[in-house]
Amino acid sequence: MRIGELAGVVGVTTRAVRHYHHQGLLPEPERRANGYREYGLRHAVVLARIRRLTELGLGLAEVRDVLADDAAKDLVEVLTELDEDLARQEEAIRERRGRLRALLEAEGGLPAEGPVSPELAALFAGAAQLSDSPMAAKDREVIAFLETAMPPEAGQRLVSSLGEVFGRPDAVARAGHAYALLDALADAEPDDPRVDGAARALADCVPPGLFPEIGDLDHDDSVLRAFYEDLAPAQAEALRRTLRLLAEERR
Repeated sequence: MRIGELAGVVGVTTRAVRHYHHQGLLPEPERRANGYREYGLRHAVVLARIRRLTELGLGLAEVRDVLADDAAKDLVEVLTELDEDLARQEEAIRERRGRLRALLEAEGGLPAEGPVSPELAALFAGAAQLSDSPMAAKDREVIAFLETAMPPEAGQRLVSSLGEVFGRPDAVARAGHAYALLDALADAEPDDPRVDGAARALADCVPPGLFPEIGDLDHDDSVLRAFYEDLAPAQAEALRRTLRLLAEERR
């Protein structure tokens, strides 16, 4: 058989046959006088076995191990490990689908920031009236980023703390007032007299313990530095003063 005939009989591509040769899985056949490879039944048997094993999900390194030793015990062990791995994948897929269903069925739909945890999506939906504020939109983006970037437990604590904030009476109105003051600083300089008022209003919205290391964030945190650079000068100064106010309250 020529390579195309072998590939057709087994149901693979000629490119796959060449790849298996290159990987040392399929023995190279002898060449005829005209230079063409001549494949025999043994090649077809081995190639069919490679196809069956790869369709089960084995990697080529695992296929090589199986082909190197025809003992049934080794193959059983490999397939048992594969079955266990597939079971873990199935569980992970079920968990992911559960999270997707929760997002798709969440009241208010997906937030503009994209897929976030159901808890954060509910929090954003509860503060939907703040969506017209440019500063609120930046805050939402940063919160969504932090939830993703933080270790899972820290992200959950962040969302839980924010949930406590917005669960307080008039919390959304107070946040709206703070965001309005910050939005008004979009074209202002850092020494604008309105900066102090905006900082105080924002500090009043932040609960104690929301940022455990609040005193260090003002100087060292790279995320905050990037956040400052994305703000107008007066807005960045208001945020710095907010952090200083919160740090003083912690002492």
